[in-house]
Amino acid sequence: MKRRGWYLLLSVGIVGAMLWGTEYAFSSHEEEAVTTLTNVSYDPTREFYEAYNADFAAYYKARTGKDVVIHQSHGGSGNQARAVVEGFDADIVTLALAQDVNLLQKVHLLDPNWESDLPNYSAPYTSTVVFLVRKGNPLQIHDWNDLIKPGIRLIAPDPKSSGGACWIFLAAYAYGAGTSDDDTQATKFVKQLYENVAVMDAGARAATTTFVENKQGDVLLAWENEAKQILAHYPGEYEIVMPSVSIVAEPSVAVVAEIAKKRGTYEIAYEYLSHLYEPNSQRLIAKYGFRPTDSTIMAEVANEYPMPQRMVTIRDFGGWSAAYERFFIDGALFDTIRDE
Repeated sequence: MKRRGWYLLLSVGIVGAMLWGTEYAFSSHEEEAVTTLTNVSYDPTREFYEAYNADFAAYYKARTGKDVVIHQSHGGSGNQARAVVEGFDADIVTLALAQDVNLLQKVHLLDPNWESDLPNYSAPYTSTVVFLVRKGNPLQIHDWNDLIKPGIRLIAPDPKSSGGACWIFLAAYAYGAGTSDDDTQATKFVKQLYENVAVMDAGARAATTTFVENKQGDVLLAWENEAKQILAHYPGEYEIVMPSVSIVAEPSVAVVAEIAKKRGTYEIAYEYLSHLYEPNSQRLIAKYGFRPTDSTIMAEVANEYPMPQRMVTIRDFGGWSAAYERFFIDGALFDTIRDE
């Protein structure tokens, strides 16, 4: 696909997925027998799930002789979670962080122990936070401290609507706190960082469009997998910078049990997510820039995924419930530094 078309197509977001019902309503009786699933996901998974859905449909057809069609919806992870809570019918969610999935559990759309339903806390792949700079790294951006220099223009998603943005904030906070976990120092650092954000978009893909298509900003704060996709589509135009401190970003997946059971799709939805852990699926995950959770597959591609000097996890912040209340709820630290 031509590279400009890649972004124009993917900027459609949730709308394309919501239109499938109209198309389906005019299908033949034979087509109505086809099982359909709706996967509500976050921004930078579009390309991966397009490929994975085709792979799973072929696998399922070979195993059962039956057809399955998977429809996708993409947007900022927090907004996507709220859409499902407010009535958008999803059989599956594949969101940027467990906190967003927990929003569904709080309104009883999920099994209570959804996080233990699948391996690795129901995270079949991980990513991390990187910087994307233009060819040659003209401003010599090498670590977090370079981002707070006067005049540096950052492009980033908004933690109030984007899961990836929450991971970015936490990685920055961990760098600011240092190994001594100095909260005062960390707060000062993230305040300086966000003062340099020139554009804060609702989602990670929107931030990518601002940086890549609209040519705004000097540095994009991004998911590693998103940055890798940009390098693949724009060879020679951008470079990835791995900071000294980053975070294990763990996107979470779950069957929306309340909806799937009503639709009679629970078993196939669970199989769809379980299949993500199969070796061939893990290799596909790596192909699209995510880090496989299968240690054997990860070892095969380890040279493609550099490690920072220090990699923190959400458990270093006490888990998502504690971190979200501390940093991201209305009136918490992010709001405080943004409003000053």
